[in-house]
Amino acid sequence: MTAIQINSIIKVGNLQYTANLLEPIDISAPLRSGPNNIHAWYVGDVSFKAVENENWIGDVNRGGAVNFRDVYFNPHGHGTHTECVGHISKENFTINKCLKEFFFLAQLVTITPQKLHEDEVITLEQVKQLSIRHNVQALVIRTLPNTEAKLTQHYSAKNPPYMQAEAVAFLVEAGINHLLVDLPSLDREHDEGKLAAHHIFWNYPQNTQSHRTITEFVFVPNHVSDDLYLLNLQISSFENDAAPTKPLLFKLS
Repeated sequence: MTAIQINSIIKVGNLQYTANLLEPIDISAPLRSGPNNIHAWYVGDVSFKAVENENWIGDVNRGGAVNFRDVYFNPHGHGTHTECVGHISKENFTINKCLKEFFFLAQLVTITPQKLHEDEVITLEQVKQLSIRHNVQALVIRTLPNTEAKLTQHYSAKNPPYMQAEAVAFLVEAGINHLLVDLPSLDREHDEGKLAAHHIFWNYPQNTQSHRTITEFVFVPNHVSDDLYLLNLQISSFENDAAPTKPLLFKLS
């Protein structure tokens, strides 16, 4: 069989990169039926259940002609998802209407959250040291420690790491429109409903930036190096504030 290579040429200002579109790096977390998934925000388990009635069952192994399952999950509480300003707004913004472009110049960075009192936090000083490259539109943050246990972690009531609101403000000023993290949220689990980092990122309600997105619960394997990438951010077409997503990174050369 003849090997196929599909190269994309990416021009950013005076710079030009190439990416092989047949070598994606998947940074999403899979969903499966049962408890072995990411859990946050006190949601129950993901469920894949065959549809059945007295005359028919959607399970080939139980006599059905096809597998035909209802799927129960929560976009925010289970697995990789992308959200829009509709997550915090009174207005009905949906991710399907807000996200209109799907390829971005992205930078992957690795950070160890700092201990502050009882919390672990990505601080302003840490993001100031990132040396964000010019024209980067998306930032992918991998936190340490980074093990595959993140793919089945239950975060509820555990005060997981989050970002200082001032750190998010700095990223906005740096031109970041798409922020991807391996955390449950930019904000503290219990913050009296302030969600300061979310409000700053979308500048809501003062001057709403509805084109910006936040993607949570990514998982970037350790062998993937900090660098520039082409990001393909594809969502399910949900008319909801958030939808499941499968972000892909492509190495640039």
